[in-house]
Amino acid sequence: MEIPSVVLSSSDGSRSMPLIGMGTAVHVLDEQELKSAVIKAIKVGYRNFDSAKLYRSEKPLGEAIAEALKLGLVQSRDELFIATKLWCTDAHRDLVVPALHQSLKNLQLEYVDQYLIHWPISAKPGICKFPIDKEELLPMDFRSVWAAMEDCQRLGLTKSIGVCNFSCAKLETLLAHATIPPSVNQVELSPVWQQKKLREFCEAKGIIVVAYSPLGAKGMRWGTNQVMDCQVLKEIAEARGKTLAQVSLRWIYEQGAGLVVRSFKEERMKENISIFDWSLSKEDYDKINQIKQQRGMPKMAFVSPNGPYKSLQQLWDGEI
Repeated sequence: MEIPSVVLSSSDGSRSMPLIGMGTAVHVLDEQELKSAVIKAIKVGYRNFDSAKLYRSEKPLGEAIAEALKLGLVQSRDELFIATKLWCTDAHRDLVVPALHQSLKNLQLEYVDQYLIHWPISAKPGICKFPIDKEELLPMDFRSVWAAMEDCQRLGLTKSIGVCNFSCAKLETLLAHATIPPSVNQVELSPVWQQKKLREFCEAKGIIVVAYSPLGAKGMRWGTNQVMDCQVLKEIAEARGKTLAQVSLRWIYEQGAGLVVRSFKEERMKENISIFDWSLSKEDYDKINQIKQQRGMPKMAFVSPNGPYKSLQQLWDGEI
């Protein structure tokens, strides 16, 4: 099944990004299971894969890509869109390029299609872990870190650069100094957390919003049941003969956003990309617009309990 794509305006060579990608973050990583799931996803039609240093999924993803090429599931690496992320401990001017080199080594690739700042905060260099000890958190020097991200693109190590979890205010700070603007902002987005203000800001700046946890990441340590248990979405799905997941993903797609989904089951993989031959109605939108809004992520502390908790909401709002 062919997945629609969008051209990233600030990418090298006008790189296209498939609007649905497969996520690789799992609570407990089984490298063989992940590798098999990626192979399965490529067979189903996925071409966009989202990784990160924190997820420890780069190595098995790289092995799966090599296997897919060997099996002839894709004819060349250029058919795939691979993204990975800069962790907070590497978010320093002199560590960004080396961090990407290490990620490329893990992935067995010469370049990635997208390199993203994982969170708008730095930490003392050291072990990649989450949560981060309070005393290790540092404010990010947006100017110097973004300059290093731009170096990554100019060096050909990545085709595009972007960010994750950036608010409007933090994007304004970054854009004030950027020579190459971010191509995407990957954030939590679903009918239960619609982010209208942020979406409008990004659209005005030519930044594509990409949704993570579009179904709430139910079962994950940072996840929420709010999406999959939403009665409004259940009613729309039943009336349309679709699944609740399809209704949620279709809504995100109709907002002009990309999305990252994660399932290792082939049936669910197919279900999640079967959203392009139908659309939501005005009546559906009227109902979805009435859904009580609540972010899932901030319930989890960003730092370990060595001191007072700092929530992700506080990070988002600029308090840390």
